[in-house]
Amino acid sequence: MNSILLFISGPEIMVVMLIVVMVFGADKIPKIARDLGKGIRQVKDATNDIKNDIKESSDKHKIDTDIAGDIKNQLKDVKGNIDDITGPIKRNM
Repeated sequence: MNSILLFISGPEIMVVMLIVVMVFGADKIPKIARDLGKGIRQVKDATNDIKNDIKESSDKHKIDTDIAGDIKNQLKDVKGNIDDITGPIKRNM
């Protein structure tokens, strides 16, 4: 949104504000701004709640990295054993 504001100069902002005042009236603008602020706040709160839920869920179901490392080491050992057994067979073919 900041990149959009870079292309609008001071006089253009004043024209936009004048049109907003003419369309909504000066008495309704503060209420509209409050409602817009509340809406943005609700979206931020909902986003933070979702982020926290995802983080809590990932923390509960986190796989222990030591277990994963042990499994990888065991797979390497099995692969090495298979290579030791199949090596002479491959050379004879």
